[in-house]
Amino acid sequence: MTVKTAVRRRAPSKKSLETKAKILDVAEELFSRRGFDGTSIRDIAKAAGVQVALVHHHGGPKEELFHLVVARRAKPLAELRQKVLADKKADVQKQGRENLTLREILSCFVLPFLDLTLSDKAEWPSYGRLIALVSADERWRAIAEECFDPTAAVFLDEIAALLPDVSRTNLSAAFVFTVSGMLALTSSSWRIGAVARQQEEADLAEALLDYSEAGFLRLCGKKAAAV
Repeated sequence: MTVKTAVRRRAPSKKSLETKAKILDVAEELFSRRGFDGTSIRDIAKAAGVQVALVHHHGGPKEELFHLVVARRAKPLAELRQKVLADKKADVQKQGRENLTLREILSCFVLPFLDLTLSDKAEWPSYGRLIALVSADERWRAIAEECFDPTAAVFLDEIAALLPDVSRTNLSAAFVFTVSGMLALTSSSWRIGAVARQQEEADLAEALLDYSEAGFLRLCGKKAAAV
């Protein structure tokens, strides 16, 4: 009788974890600036100051590395959005209201992302541009479905409960338009000043919510006062 013994894998060392994090940070920056096709494994290795073999070791082939780079921030982003949503629902219940407004739901989805990618203290300055690239290219559909669609479904369900007479297709279209505006603000906010030909203080996040809420309601045939 042969007895199989489990093979124990050693936990990665602190240095190994730091090297992997550096590679992923550099890959995120290069992918967001140059796109997937314009970035090579050799480019990433050179910018990270490591051997090409180390990039393959920590990230695999380029497609797998790209997936890993997108996925590593998707989970904490999803958790943050759902926490903000849960906290807002708790606040609303304390106020004696049954439902969130459409704007409150949209805010819980949009603002956490903008705070992380666009604010003065942005923690993920390249991630917004990267997600804009993922969203615009259908070959990354599987990544989007895995990393972002579950959270989108949570928020769409909240909106559907608020607007039960609107088809899921129209709700989804309005939601995607909102996401597109959010990503455009993250990746090309500089264009606003360029087109306006002036620099002026403006709360672009609130402007986006105004625009999205109005467009959402118009597409759904509703009036703002009703929701």
